Amino acid sequence: MTATVMGGSEPARLIKKKIKEEIEEAGNFKPFLATVLVGDNPASKTYLRNKHAACSEVGIESRNIELPASTSQTELAISLNSLNTDPSITGILLQLPLPKELDEVAAINTISPKKDVDGLHPCNVGSLLQKSKGIVPCTPKGVIVMLRYYRIPIAGSHVVIINRSKLVGRPLSQLFLNHDATVTVCHSKTKDLQHTCREADILITGIGHRSQFALGEDMVKQGAVVVDVGTSIVNGKLMGDVDFHNVSKVASYITPVPGGVGPMTISMLLYNTLLTASNLQERNLNFDLETLQSS
Repeated sequence: MTATVMGGSEPARLIKKKIKEEIEEAGNFKPFLATVLVGDNPASKTYLRNKHAACSEVGIESRNIELPASTSQTELAISLNSLNTDPSITGILLQLPLPKELDEVAAINTISPKKDVDGLHPCNVGSLLQKSKGIVPCTPKGVIVMLRYYRIPIAGSHVVIINRSKLVGRPLSQLFLNHDATVTVCHSKTKDLQHTCREADILITGIGHRSQFALGEDMVKQGAVVVDVGTSIVNGKLMGDVDFHNVSKVASYITPVPGGVGPMTISMLLYNTLLTASNLQERNLNFDLETLQSS
């Protein structure tokens, strides 16, 4: 068998189209995303350029605040609080990672949960745990929306996630639980990882160190759905965790890198920015991500 490739570009394009229409049809409604970059990390700058370009594409206003690497915790908090109290700003994104001298948790907790487009504030994390309305982290939400777009059954499926980070693995595991899946989370201390992975109906990997870990066909059950969230640069080329060529012979569906989860992450950032703006202005959105499916 040859796996069906689950590209993220088409569902992301449809989501961006709906966001753009929502903004254009709403009249006096201006979502505005402020991003904050501390230091001079080249990768972070590239990510932010892509995010701001995507905002411009759909009609979301945005600007970036650059702070020097020498910024103190207090100075960062003052900058974030100024955005919290600025009525024109409807969404705030703190680009991670921060310089090692700064406390990421304290900084994230400074952001107003109503403007937290990354969904990392404790209030939004709690909303996810309680299965109530809140802002969900972009990559995990993108994975769920992609699977539903390709009509992959989630309820009752055994999902194995190789990642336990606060950005991906932890919120993603809760999202799958909220969609009635059985979830196993694996990490560096997991015993017999290969056996656990071969039990998965939906297998998700997000290690991002291709030189140290690659997901081969011997780790995948026949007919499983494989989602690759990992990204590494190998010999100047962007690669995921998955041995795409060989795993495609075993899996039923598989995401590529690039062009898989990446476009979905960006589209979910735009959606979250639209959502925070709508919540702040007490208006309802006219489209539902849950209904987005391939034809």
